Amino acid sequence: MQYSPLALAFMGDCVYEQFVREHIVLQANTAVSKLHAAATKKVCAVFQSAAYDVILPVLDETETAVLKRGRNATGCSAPKSANIIDYRRATAVECLFGFLHLTGRRERLEELMKLILSETEEEK
Repeated sequence: MQYSPLALAFMGDCVYEQFVREHIVLQANTAVSKLHAAATKKVCAVFQSAAYDVILPVLDETETAVLKRGRNATGCSAPKSANIIDYRRATAVECLFGFLHLTGRRERLEELMKLILSETEEEK
């Protein structure tokens, strides 16, 4: 299965956000506006760039190659809320999540997401 890194990132964006939303809803049953605000903080490029650093040391060779393909595949523009480096690293994380999803590796996705959320929540 050979998809472009940006196609994988397109899929991975959805997968990543679903994991984040599920995590937030399971933590607290609260107003939707509060749920949305909490999710937005974790699906932004800056947060995903930090997630890149968290997961990189535990990736196998194939996962690392996918991550790097995603990081190197983006164009030269980034949203106003992030610099180009954060944006590329965020795309890399989404690319990896898309790859893992499309190859049926749900357990690995859960493992990485648990690591991302536990490491980044400890930093608070």
